Amino acid sequence: MYKKTLTTAAAVVLSATLFAQSKPEDTEVWEPVPTVVTPGKTAADAPSDAIVLFDGKSLDQWVSVSNPEQPAKWKVAGGIFTVDKTTGNIQTKRSFTNYQLHVEWRVPKNITGTGQGRGNSGLFLASTGAGDDGYELQILDNFNNKTYVNGQAGSIYKQTAPLVNPNRKPGEWQTYDIIWTAPRFNSDGSLQSPARVTIFFNGVLVQNNTELHGPTKYIGKASYDKAHGACPIKLQSHGDKSEPLSFRNIWIREL
Repeated sequence: MYKKTLTTAAAVVLSATLFAQSKPEDTEVWEPVPTVVTPGKTAADAPSDAIVLFDGKSLDQWVSVSNPEQPAKWKVAGGIFTVDKTTGNIQTKRSFTNYQLHVEWRVPKNITGTGQGRGNSGLFLASTGAGDDGYELQILDNFNNKTYVNGQAGSIYKQTAPLVNPNRKPGEWQTYDIIWTAPRFNSDGSLQSPARVTIFFNGVLVQNNTELHGPTKYIGKASYDKAHGACPIKLQSHGDKSEPLSFRNIWIREL
């Protein structure tokens, strides 16, 4: 009984001593001071440190994928730009690694077609080459349009289905807010860490720190077959016969 009481008393003394030696200031961090960023008037507006990729006036920040020396030829009018299915995909002039991206897109109200042939496009979070090479976030009209779940809007195409379906009806603007963490590779080209992405679709979480298995493959399973660094962001001109969709208010923050 005496030994137990002594041990308890010693523990109380030790605790009191340690507390006396510690101060609240010991766990306060004062530097480095975070950079001041002015937010937009709304969550959709670009903050002060963002790179505006489309300002409603021109596609100066974009080029043709088939010929990066040529400017993007999609039509700009009324503060938006519309997919041109005759001139192919477009991509940003700049390349990026990790970033926060805001994109707004709209399927036309008079959209026709079914399945993958209804308002189809793709946002390639990193374009790793010509054509449709890269990591694709699907764009599609899935307000009332059945297709395979890892091919509907908000999916990492042919990899991961969205957690839920928050599509608005055709004719209304849809929003993607994306946090992209690029894959990293070792000096020998082997994978060090896979790509990850978090996506809010119309303000609803649809991809939660999702790990990608590699760049998109239309046939077969995705895999990291080739190392790469910073990449452009690409928008797809899909070959289906449905009416072309439009984009507006695109901005990015490098992380």
